[in-house]
Amino acid sequence: MQKTKKSVAKRFKLSATGKLMHRSPGTRHLASTKTSKQKRRLGQAKALAVGHAVPLKRCLPHGL
Repeated sequence: MQKTKKSVAKRFKLSATGKLMHRSPGTRHLASTKTSKQKRRLGQAKALAVGHAVPLKRCLPHGL
């Protein structure tokens, strides 16, 4: 049995339907130059593209 890759487990989370969700980049600094709409959208988790998700799901053999 393969171990869980902790670096992947910290960055991604599996949704109830099996999609990999991730936090948006661009939230760490320079927030004063971003609009309220941008900051609001950046706060939501986003689904990872299916093609990128396939190898990462192999890193999470037990799910999360």
